[in-house]
Amino acid sequence: MKIIGSFPKIRLRRLRKSKWIRDLVSETTISKNDLILPIFIREGKNKIDSIKSMPDIKRYTIDKLPIILKQVKKYKIPAVALFPYTSKNKKDKIGSEALNPNNLVCRSIRYIKEKFPTIGIMTDVALDPYTSHGHDGVIIDNKINNDATIRILVKQALLQAKMGCDIIAPSDMMDGRVGEIRKILDKNNLKDTSILSYAVKFASNFYGPFRDAVGSKSNLKKDKKTYQMDFRNISESYREVALDINEGADMIMVKPGLPYLDMIGKIKNRFKIPVLAYQVSGEYSMLKNAVSKKLLDEKSIFESIISFKRAGACAIVTYFAIDIAKKLS
Repeated sequence: MKIIGSFPKIRLRRLRKSKWIRDLVSETTISKNDLILPIFIREGKNKIDSIKSMPDIKRYTIDKLPIILKQVKKYKIPAVALFPYTSKNKKDKIGSEALNPNNLVCRSIRYIKEKFPTIGIMTDVALDPYTSHGHDGVIIDNKINNDATIRILVKQALLQAKMGCDIIAPSDMMDGRVGEIRKILDKNNLKDTSILSYAVKFASNFYGPFRDAVGSKSNLKKDKKTYQMDFRNISESYREVALDINEGADMIMVKPGLPYLDMIGKIKNRFKIPVLAYQVSGEYSMLKNAVSKKLLDEKSIFESIISFKRAGACAIVTYFAIDIAKKLS
């Protein structure tokens, strides 16, 4: 970029001298419409659990969901993302509970659509909450079997869509699953159900608290590097995104968020498709703990959300959604 003008004729500080002028020329803004709140759900009744590794984040039984959903509605957050904590007695090697029409996610979708019909619902398509080994797929011969996993994921996605889910979000990172999900949705007259592909999901070290929250961490004996992306790679992410768009993805997720702001902008500029960022559990817990210990100012949370928008994200999945929405009210 060619720089026009020079000091002292040009003084950039003139545009920073007061709040109103800084706001006037600001290049990035955030609104409530940019936020999606992840919610952890659990079996039982009249229960709210704390999650030790995620301060102030809870798991809710379905009857307790109004506590959080009333805030979502009050502060006009457009959508929530549901993640189940599955009890051990409902887990097996192939994640059979994922296909139970009365499982926790399915019942939660039906409940929210009945009681809070204006709130959008995003659901995770992956097997890790349901498998006894904690992986996102079926293990055959000590490997995650891609095609066998897809056959289950397709049924899981269709089930969630039939329950009323608005956005199907496959996070499993199996090759070819977006195309198979799109086919079965269209075949069942669910052409309006959107697919948000976790196309750029890195094998990251920032997922630990989430795995605590859904109860998969203690079962997971090996890492997920054979199917989640190598965080050193850029070109690989372009190939993942291109394939998923070609298969029918409506939107793309970059996960984690803050360590991969560069990827958000590059994918947005290259593919001209809506790109979402997931501010994952590890990012949340780092910021939350740093603020509570007064190592960082609370304003750093808002700054982190702005950074996603500045990078090019159209929306952010964040555990801070209600906090941010309150500040914007």
